[in-house]
Amino acid sequence: MLSFTIVLACLLGALVLRVLWRSVLSVYFSPLCALRGPPSPNPFYGHARQICRAGHWTTTQQWMQQFGNNLLCRWLLMIPCLWTADPQVIRHVLHSSNYAKPWEARISAARVIGESVLVAQGEKHQGQRTILNPAFGAAQIKELVHIFLDKSAQLRDLWADEIAAQGGSARLDALDGLKKMTLDVIGLAGFDYHLEALNATGKPNELNQAFYRIFLAVPRLSIYRIFVDYLPFLDFFPNKRTKAVEDAHVVMRRIGLQLIEDKKAAIKRELADKTGTIDKKHLPGKDLLTLLIKANMATNIPDNQRLSDEEVLAQIPTFLVAGHETTSIAAAWFLFALTQNRRVQEKLREELLAVETESPTMDELNALPYLDCVLREMMRLYAPVTLTLRTAKENDVIPTSEPFVDRYGKLQHEIRIAKGNRVMISIFELHHSKAIWGDDALEFRHVDIMLFASHKRCVNQATHTSSRPERWENPPEELSNIPGVWGHMLTFSAGTHACIGYRFSLGELKALMFTLLRAFEFELPVDPKDITTIGMFTQKPALRTELSKGGQMPLVIRRTCVPRALEGRTTLGWP
Repeated sequence: MLSFTIVLACLLGALVLRVLWRSVLSVYFSPLCALRGPPSPNPFYGHARQICRAGHWTTTQQWMQQFGNNLLCRWLLMIPCLWTADPQVIRHVLHSSNYAKPWEARISAARVIGESVLVAQGEKHQGQRTILNPAFGAAQIKELVHIFLDKSAQLRDLWADEIAAQGGSARLDALDGLKKMTLDVIGLAGFDYHLEALNATGKPNELNQAFYRIFLAVPRLSIYRIFVDYLPFLDFFPNKRTKAVEDAHVVMRRIGLQLIEDKKAAIKRELADKTGTIDKKHLPGKDLLTLLIKANMATNIPDNQRLSDEEVLAQIPTFLVAGHETTSIAAAWFLFALTQNRRVQEKLREELLAVETESPTMDELNALPYLDCVLREMMRLYAPVTLTLRTAKENDVIPTSEPFVDRYGKLQHEIRIAKGNRVMISIFELHHSKAIWGDDALEFRHVDIMLFASHKRCVNQATHTSSRPERWENPPEELSNIPGVWGHMLTFSAGTHACIGYRFSLGELKALMFTLLRAFEFELPVDPKDITTIGMFTQKPALRTELSKGGQMPLVIRRTCVPRALEGRTTLGWP
């Protein structure tokens, strides 16, 4: 009897050890530990909080210089993490079904925005993308350009009022205005809802206020908060922000469900109208939510692939977050880059002023070559999203671009990774790699070349010398190794989780810069060295001397002077 008890105990012990090994210990005894890397500064947070600090890219660049494109760092709870800027590794990870967003990132996001396309994984994610894709096609974005231009003009007029009030030039926080503009745009283009963020004197908007209560103050990275998000019933002492988020969710849910019902009703009226007699205002619009619901109601969609109302509802806060935050950050860095490259700013303005209409189509904006080159160089140097995180679902072997030496001095041609290990893809380091972009990878490269007039809107139908971002005239061959949905860059990621709204963002940025640069000249009123970044996965601009104020981009703006060669050939659309 005793021997049977001992055998049973041994079997149970072996089973427990096996479970522990498969679920926990194997993560820590990972072959990733053979990589070289910096020592961990914290036994609980690893390097996670270190890469949350303002201007942390100085530290990570030092890592890459010392250890190469692939190195070992530590994620939360000291989980081994592959930090990489290797194009081959990145391609493998982003295009493989073996890698997903880690649970801690998905749980925290799901509590805020629900099971949307940003959170869902696997077949559920693919099903949502299939329904969403038609709403983000090139033809659909062309239909939204008037919203981009109208809201850009509204921001322009507000800034013009600031100039008048301050006596010829105005110092303002450009990021604040750009965030309000992009929020208004996604409200109208996303679901035909007036958020009125740019309307400072109007009645406070309920949905706008709810959105800002949720996203205005992002809490510090905390293991406790992550586990509370995973197990909400453990949150015995919810803080002020938690209560505000819960109240805001009630408002967003109520308004969102009403929007969905109204749009469904409008679509059904349209389908039932055989005579064409329904008033246009009662027909469905062309906003993204309407197109999503239309696609979801299509008869050729199997019932098991249709999105539930809860899944459709989750897309609304997703549109708000993804549709305004990164675009406003990109626009702020665009203007900053122009303040540091005066000739580029002047030449770009010259191209934009040569357009004979203040309301160009999307095709006309896309036909502006200098604007396109400047945008590409800005998106390379100042990509709004700088990191993306994945976790391995099973053990894997990842090929590398070049051989490397591990911590034991052995030459390796591949990286072995254990199930549960994280992969931190550094978009910032990839976009600043001297091996890919050349020795001036950290600079906004431009060179004087001859720019030929290719359409009738160009000045004097002649050639002129332009300080053009030369990098995009003859892109380096190494770019072909970088996966991405746009411009051989990772600005909008790659693979199955690539940004579905990249055309929307690019169109909005072009319309915004078209409107603002025709109207204003921009200068930086502070030392450029005072400009830094805050955030872990995004690089929001801030001042080193005013970090407590959060993200900001102070600029001095004044009305532009129309070049003599363009007098009488352009209209600015405002007095």
